[in-house]
Amino acid sequence: MFFALWVILTLGDRNDFAVGIFAAIIATWVSLFLLPPATTHPSLLPLLKFTLHFFRQSVIAGLDVAKRAFDPKLPLNPGYVQFSCPISAGPARSAFCALSSLLPGTMPVKSDATGNVLVHCLDTRQPVVEQLSKDACLFRAAAGAVRNDG
Repeated sequence: MFFALWVILTLGDRNDFAVGIFAAIIATWVSLFLLPPATTHPSLLPLLKFTLHFFRQSVIAGLDVAKRAFDPKLPLNPGYVQFSCPISAGPARSAFCALSSLLPGTMPVKSDATGNVLVHCLDTRQPVVEQLSKDACLFRAAAGAVRNDG
């Protein structure tokens, strides 16, 4: 991948291939040193299930936010909820929080080492914590952190 990036950056100039190969080897070594290969790997079927669930939730949440924006009768009760995230601290939790922030109406704002995530939402009376718990379980299965053997 690093060599492919080099070829793109140099517009495929063959005079730069030797330097590109050397740079790709060094970049690969440094990347493996800084971030070792993962011990878990994404599972295709759970990843597809999570993706479909995420898009469905995006549409539902988007429609809810749009209804609240255009109908003044629908109340807003903005605030924060505490979510006990089952995903351990690190890149996986960061990825989950980043994806959760893409859903309309919710925004993870703070996470601590104990697994608590503070989430801002448009209506604290909605089942935000329950939905995030379901999302987290699907995400863990998709990321390969949990096997679902039935």
